[in-house]
Amino acid sequence: MYSCGTYKNAAYNSANNPASPNYTDSNSWAVLPNNYPEVLSELLGDTTEKKADVFFVYPTLFTDKKDPAWNADVFSSSHRDQVVNQSILYQASAWGAAANIYAPYYRQAHYRIFVEPFTSQGEAAWELAYQDVKNAFEYYLKNYNENKPIIVAAHSQGSMHLKRLVKEYFDGTQLQSRLIGAYLVGTKVEPDFFREIPEAISSNQIGGVMSWNSYKKNKRPSYYEKSYKGGITTNPITWNDQSQTKITEHQGLLYMDFELYPKSLSLQKIDGMLWVTVPKIPKRFWMSMISNYHFADVNLFWKDISLNAIERTEEWFNSNQ
Repeated sequence: MYSCGTYKNAAYNSANNPASPNYTDSNSWAVLPNNYPEVLSELLGDTTEKKADVFFVYPTLFTDKKDPAWNADVFSSSHRDQVVNQSILYQASAWGAAANIYAPYYRQAHYRIFVEPFTSQGEAAWELAYQDVKNAFEYYLKNYNENKPIIVAAHSQGSMHLKRLVKEYFDGTQLQSRLIGAYLVGTKVEPDFFREIPEAISSNQIGGVMSWNSYKKNKRPSYYEKSYKGGITTNPITWNDQSQTKITEHQGLLYMDFELYPKSLSLQKIDGMLWVTVPKIPKRFWMSMISNYHFADVNLFWKDISLNAIERTEEWFNSNQ
Protein backbone atom coordinates (compact mmCIF):
# COMPACT_ATOMS: atom_id res chain seq x y z
CA MET A 1 0.00 0.00 0.00
CA TYR A 2 1.20 3.52 -0.72
CA SER A 3 -0.03 7.06 -0.61
CA CYS A 4 0.04 9.31 -3.67
CA GLY A 5 -0.47 12.84 -2.47
CA THR A 6 -3.05 12.45 0.27
CA TYR A 7 -4.79 9.32 -1.04
CA LYS A 8 -4.11 5.89 0.38
CA ASN A 9 -4.20 3.22 -2.25
CA ALA A 10 -3.66 -0.46 -2.93
CA ALA A 11 -3.35 -2.12 -6.32
CA TYR A 12 -6.75 -3.11 -7.70
CA ASN A 13 -7.56 -6.75 -7.00
CA SER A 14 -10.99 -8.11 -7.92
CA ALA A 15 -10.75 -10.48 -4.96
CA ASN A 16 -11.14 -7.42 -2.73
CA ASN A 17 -14.31 -6.17 -4.42
CA PRO A 18 -17.15 -5.41 -2.00
CA ALA A 19 -20.21 -7.64 -2.12
CA SER A 20 -22.30 -7.31 -5.25
CA PRO A 21 -25.76 -5.74 -5.05
CA ASN A 22 -28.65 -8.06 -5.88
CA TYR A 23 -31.28 -6.05 -7.71
CA THR A 24 -33.97 -8.67 -7.16
CA ASP A 25 -33.78 -7.54 -3.52
CA SER A 26 -35.22 -4.14 -2.61
CA ASN A 27 -32.30 -3.71 -0.18
CA SER A 28 -30.06 -3.06 -3.20
CA TRP A 29 -32.15 -0.05 -4.24
CA ALA A 30 -31.91 3.35 -2.57
CA VAL A 31 -35.35 4.17 -3.93
CA LEU A 32 -38.19 2.10 -5.33
CA PRO A 33 -41.66 3.58 -5.86
CA ASN A 34 -43.23 1.37 -3.18
CA ASN A 35 -40.34 1.98 -0.80
CA TYR A 36 -39.41 5.68 -0.73
CA PRO A 37 -37.15 6.74 2.15
CA GLU A 38 -39.13 8.68 4.73
CA VAL A 39 -37.17 11.90 4.18
CA LEU A 40 -37.93 11.75 0.46
CA SER A 41 -41.64 11.18 1.03
CA GLU A 42 -41.77 14.10 3.45
CA LEU A 43 -40.08 16.41 0.95
CA LEU A 44 -42.20 15.40 -2.05
CA GLY A 45 -45.50 15.02 -0.26
CA ASP A 46 -47.24 13.33 -3.19
CA THR A 47 -45.68 9.92 -3.83
CA THR A 48 -48.62 8.36 -5.66
CA GLU A 49 -47.73 6.27 -8.69
CA LYS A 50 -46.93 8.24 -11.84
CA LYS A 51 -47.36 7.32 -15.48
CA ALA A 52 -43.63 7.67 -16.15
CA ASP A 53 -40.40 6.54 -14.50
CA VAL A 54 -37.07 8.16 -13.75
CA PHE A 55 -33.95 6.01 -13.47
CA PHE A 56 -31.51 8.01 -11.34
CA VAL A 57 -27.81 7.39 -10.66
CA TYR A 58 -26.13 9.33 -7.86
CA PRO A 59 -22.73 11.09 -8.00
CA THR A 60 -19.43 10.25 -6.31
CA LEU A 61 -19.94 10.06 -2.57
CA PHE A 62 -17.11 7.61 -1.80
CA THR A 63 -14.37 10.15 -1.02
CA ASP A 64 -12.60 9.08 2.18
CA LYS A 65 -8.89 9.70 1.48
CA LYS A 66 -7.89 7.16 4.12
CA ASP A 67 -9.88 4.35 2.55
CA PRO A 68 -7.71 2.38 0.08
CA ALA A 69 -10.69 0.52 -1.43
CA TRP A 70 -11.45 1.13 -5.10
CA ASN A 71 -15.21 0.65 -4.96
CA ALA A 72 -17.88 1.56 -2.43
CA ASP A 73 -19.53 -1.01 -0.22
CA VAL A 74 -23.23 -0.61 -0.98
CA PHE A 75 -24.13 -2.40 2.26
CA SER A 76 -22.21 0.08 4.41
CA SER A 77 -24.71 2.00 6.54
CA SER A 78 -22.67 5.20 6.35
CA HIS A 79 -22.53 5.05 2.55
CA ARG A 80 -26.25 4.33 2.30
CA ASP A 81 -27.02 7.25 4.62
CA GLN A 82 -24.96 9.53 2.37
CA VAL A 83 -26.76 8.36 -0.73
CA VAL A 84 -30.22 8.92 0.71
CA ASN A 85 -29.66 12.07 2.76
CA GLN A 86 -27.54 13.87 0.19
CA SER A 87 -28.13 12.78 -3.37
CA ILE A 88 -31.60 11.25 -3.20
CA LEU A 89 -32.98 14.02 -1.01
CA TYR A 90 -31.47 17.02 -2.82
CA GLN A 91 -31.08 15.67 -6.36
CA ALA A 92 -33.27 12.70 -7.33
CA SER A 93 -36.22 14.41 -5.66
CA ALA A 94 -36.23 17.03 -8.43
CA TRP A 95 -37.77 14.48 -10.79
CA GLY A 96 -40.17 13.03 -8.23
CA ALA A 97 -43.20 15.13 -9.19
CA ALA A 98 -43.00 13.89 -12.79
CA ALA A 99 -42.08 10.24 -12.43
CA ASN A 100 -41.62 7.21 -10.19
CA ILE A 101 -38.05 7.21 -8.88
CA TYR A 102 -35.83 4.16 -9.29
CA ALA A 103 -32.33 4.62 -7.85
CA PRO A 104 -30.02 1.62 -7.44
CA TYR A 105 -27.12 1.39 -5.04
CA TYR A 106 -23.98 0.66 -7.04
CA ARG A 107 -20.34 0.00 -6.24
CA GLN A 108 -19.18 3.39 -7.44
CA ALA A 109 -15.50 4.11 -7.94
CA HIS A 110 -13.63 6.05 -5.27
CA TYR A 111 -13.17 9.78 -5.94
CA ARG A 112 -9.47 9.31 -6.62
CA ILE A 113 -10.44 7.65 -9.92
CA PHE A 114 -10.52 11.22 -11.26
CA VAL A 115 -6.90 11.87 -10.24
CA GLU A 116 -3.84 10.48 -11.99
CA PRO A 117 -2.19 8.03 -11.62
CA PHE A 118 -5.32 6.44 -10.18
CA THR A 119 -7.43 7.04 -13.27
CA SER A 120 -5.37 4.66 -15.39
CA GLN A 121 -4.84 2.23 -12.49
CA GLY A 122 -8.54 2.04 -11.71
CA GLU A 123 -10.06 1.11 -15.06
CA ALA A 124 -11.37 -2.18 -13.69
CA ALA A 125 -12.92 -0.40 -10.71
CA TRP A 126 -14.68 2.01 -13.06
CA GLU A 127 -15.96 -0.87 -15.15
CA LEU A 128 -17.27 -2.63 -12.04
CA ALA A 129 -19.29 0.47 -11.16
CA TYR A 130 -20.75 0.67 -14.66
CA GLN A 131 -21.69 -3.00 -14.72
CA ASP A 132 -23.70 -2.50 -11.52
CA VAL A 133 -25.58 0.40 -13.09
CA LYS A 134 -26.15 -1.64 -16.24
CA ASN A 135 -27.39 -4.67 -14.29
CA ALA A 136 -29.75 -2.50 -12.28
CA PHE A 137 -31.15 -0.90 -15.41
CA GLU A 138 -31.68 -4.25 -17.11
CA TYR A 139 -33.49 -5.56 -14.05
CA TYR A 140 -35.58 -2.38 -13.92
CA LEU A 141 -36.55 -2.73 -17.59
CA LYS A 142 -37.58 -6.38 -17.27
CA ASN A 143 -39.32 -6.23 -13.92
CA TYR A 144 -40.51 -2.70 -13.14
CA ASN A 145 -40.92 -0.53 -16.23
CA GLU A 146 -43.97 -2.10 -17.87
CA ASN A 147 -43.45 -0.09 -21.09
CA LYS A 148 -43.74 3.27 -19.37
CA PRO A 149 -41.79 6.25 -20.78
CA ILE A 150 -38.48 6.89 -19.07
CA ILE A 151 -36.49 9.85 -17.82
CA VAL A 152 -32.84 9.08 -17.16
CA ALA A 153 -31.14 11.45 -14.74
CA ALA A 154 -27.85 11.57 -12.91
CA HIS A 155 -25.05 13.73 -11.61
CA SER A 156 -21.26 13.61 -11.97
CA GLN A 157 -19.98 10.00 -11.85
CA GLY A 158 -23.58 8.89 -12.22
CA SER A 159 -23.91 10.92 -15.42
CA MET A 160 -20.73 9.45 -16.80
CA HIS A 161 -22.14 5.95 -16.36
CA LEU A 162 -25.56 6.91 -17.72
CA LYS A 163 -23.96 8.60 -20.72
CA ARG A 164 -22.59 5.21 -21.72
CA LEU A 165 -25.80 3.41 -20.82
CA VAL A 166 -27.95 5.77 -22.90
CA LYS A 167 -25.67 5.20 -25.87
CA GLU A 168 -25.94 1.42 -25.49
CA TYR A 169 -29.64 1.09 -24.66
CA PHE A 170 -31.43 4.09 -26.20
CA ASP A 171 -29.37 5.55 -29.04
CA GLY A 172 -30.91 4.26 -32.25
CA THR A 173 -32.83 1.45 -30.54
CA GLN A 174 -36.53 0.74 -30.06
CA LEU A 175 -36.21 2.01 -26.49
CA GLN A 176 -35.36 5.48 -27.80
CA SER A 177 -39.05 6.11 -28.53
CA ARG A 178 -39.77 5.83 -24.79
CA LEU A 179 -37.10 8.33 -23.76
CA ILE A 180 -38.65 11.48 -22.30
CA GLY A 181 -35.24 13.04 -21.76
CA ALA A 182 -31.72 12.38 -20.53
CA TYR A 183 -30.55 14.81 -17.83
CA LEU A 184 -26.81 14.05 -17.74
CA VAL A 185 -25.78 16.75 -15.29
CA GLY A 186 -22.28 17.53 -14.07
CA THR A 187 -20.22 15.94 -16.83
CA LYS A 188 -19.14 16.78 -20.36
CA VAL A 189 -21.37 15.45 -23.11
CA GLU A 190 -19.94 16.04 -26.58
CA PRO A 191 -22.54 17.29 -29.11
CA ASP A 192 -21.81 14.35 -31.42
CA PHE A 193 -21.55 11.66 -28.75
CA PHE A 194 -24.91 10.12 -29.63
CA ARG A 195 -25.78 9.02 -33.17
CA GLU A 196 -29.49 9.73 -33.07
CA ILE A 197 -30.30 11.34 -29.72
CA PRO A 198 -30.22 15.12 -30.19
CA GLU A 199 -29.44 17.90 -27.77
CA ALA A 200 -32.68 19.19 -26.24
CA ILE A 201 -33.04 22.84 -27.23
CA SER A 202 -36.56 23.66 -26.07
CA SER A 203 -38.41 23.17 -22.80
CA ASN A 204 -40.90 20.66 -24.19
CA GLN A 205 -38.64 18.72 -26.57
CA ILE A 206 -38.76 15.01 -25.83
CA GLY A 207 -36.10 12.40 -26.45
CA GLY A 208 -33.16 14.79 -26.10
CA VAL A 209 -30.09 15.09 -23.90
CA MET A 210 -29.36 17.89 -21.45
CA SER A 211 -26.14 18.65 -19.59
CA TRP A 212 -24.54 21.50 -17.67
CA ASN A 213 -21.68 22.26 -15.31
CA SER A 214 -21.97 25.13 -12.82
CA TYR A 215 -19.28 27.56 -11.75
CA LYS A 216 -19.28 30.91 -10.03
CA LYS A 217 -19.70 33.80 -12.45
CA ASN A 218 -16.50 34.98 -14.13
CA LYS A 219 -14.48 32.03 -12.81
CA ARG A 220 -12.97 29.14 -14.75
CA PRO A 221 -11.26 26.05 -13.35
CA SER A 222 -7.74 25.14 -14.44
CA TYR A 223 -9.18 22.05 -16.16
CA TYR A 224 -11.77 24.02 -18.16
CA GLU A 225 -10.29 23.26 -21.59
CA LYS A 226 -10.18 19.50 -21.00
CA SER A 227 -13.26 18.91 -18.88
CA TYR A 228 -15.86 21.43 -20.03
CA LYS A 229 -15.10 23.31 -23.23
CA GLY A 230 -17.06 22.06 -26.23
CA GLY A 231 -19.67 20.17 -24.21
CA ILE A 232 -23.44 20.52 -24.45
CA THR A 233 -24.52 23.41 -22.23
CA THR A 234 -28.19 23.43 -21.36
CA ASN A 235 -29.84 26.47 -19.82
CA PRO A 236 -31.68 24.83 -16.89
CA ILE A 237 -33.90 27.88 -16.34
CA THR A 238 -35.29 28.56 -19.82
CA TRP A 239 -34.32 25.22 -21.44
CA ASN A 240 -33.63 26.91 -24.77
CA ASP A 241 -30.65 28.60 -26.42
CA GLN A 242 -31.00 31.73 -24.31
CA SER A 243 -27.48 32.62 -23.19
CA GLN A 244 -28.40 34.62 -20.10
CA THR A 245 -31.28 34.73 -17.65
CA LYS A 246 -32.75 37.30 -15.32
CA ILE A 247 -32.99 36.55 -11.64
CA THR A 248 -36.78 36.78 -11.89
CA GLU A 249 -36.84 33.77 -14.23
CA HIS A 250 -35.32 31.39 -11.68
CA GLN A 251 -37.96 29.01 -10.28
CA GLY A 252 -36.20 27.81 -7.17
CA LEU A 253 -33.13 26.45 -5.39
CA LEU A 254 -33.58 23.66 -2.82
CA TYR A 255 -31.53 24.59 0.24
CA MET A 256 -30.36 22.56 3.22
CA ASP A 257 -33.28 23.85 5.27
CA PHE A 258 -35.58 22.08 2.76
CA GLU A 259 -36.96 25.45 1.67
CA LEU A 260 -37.20 26.60 -1.92
CA TYR A 261 -35.61 29.92 -2.83
CA PRO A 262 -37.01 31.25 -6.12
CA LYS A 263 -35.56 34.28 -7.89
CA SER A 264 -32.27 33.69 -6.12
CA LEU A 265 -29.77 33.48 -9.00
CA SER A 266 -29.13 34.21 -12.66
CA LEU A 267 -26.86 32.46 -15.12
CA GLN A 268 -24.78 32.99 -18.22
CA LYS A 269 -23.85 30.25 -20.66
CA ILE A 270 -20.28 30.08 -21.87
CA ASP A 271 -18.70 27.31 -23.93
CA GLY A 272 -19.33 24.09 -21.96
CA MET A 273 -20.18 25.77 -18.67
CA LEU A 274 -22.72 27.83 -16.75
CA TRP A 275 -21.62 30.91 -14.90
CA VAL A 276 -23.94 31.28 -11.91
CA THR A 277 -24.35 34.29 -9.63
CA VAL A 278 -23.97 33.80 -5.87
CA PRO A 279 -27.43 32.58 -4.79
CA LYS A 280 -29.53 34.75 -2.51
CA ILE A 281 -29.92 32.24 0.30
CA PRO A 282 -29.19 32.12 4.04
CA LYS A 283 -25.46 32.13 4.78
CA ARG A 284 -24.75 33.07 1.16
CA PHE A 285 -21.35 34.36 2.26
CA TRP A 286 -20.14 30.74 2.21
CA MET A 287 -21.17 30.37 -1.44
CA SER A 288 -19.38 33.61 -2.26
CA MET A 289 -16.12 32.12 -0.98
CA ILE A 290 -16.04 29.19 -3.39
CA SER A 291 -15.92 29.08 -7.18
CA ASN A 292 -16.86 25.51 -8.04
CA TYR A 293 -20.62 24.98 -7.80
CA HIS A 294 -20.44 21.43 -9.17
CA PHE A 295 -21.77 19.96 -5.92
CA ALA A 296 -24.98 21.97 -6.40
CA ASP A 297 -25.51 21.44 -10.15
CA VAL A 298 -28.96 19.98 -9.48
CA ASN A 299 -30.31 21.68 -6.38
CA LEU A 300 -29.40 25.16 -7.69
CA PHE A 301 -32.16 24.56 -10.24
CA TRP A 302 -34.33 22.09 -8.29
CA LYS A 303 -37.73 23.65 -9.02
CA ASP A 304 -36.73 24.49 -12.60
CA ILE A 305 -35.91 20.82 -13.18
CA SER A 306 -39.07 19.65 -11.45
CA LEU A 307 -41.35 21.81 -13.61
CA ASN A 308 -39.43 20.95 -16.76
CA ALA A 309 -39.63 17.21 -16.11
CA ILE A 310 -43.40 17.54 -15.73
CA GLU A 311 -43.63 19.54 -18.97
CA ARG A 312 -41.59 17.04 -20.98
CA THR A 313 -43.51 14.10 -19.53
CA GLU A 314 -46.84 15.66 -20.45
CA GLU A 315 -45.53 16.38 -23.93
CA TRP A 316 -44.46 12.74 -24.33
CA PHE A 317 -47.97 11.56 -23.56
CA ASN A 318 -49.53 14.22 -25.80
CA SER A 319 -47.28 13.06 -28.63
CA ASN A 320 -48.00 9.38 -28.07
CA GLN A 321 -51.76 9.31 -27.83
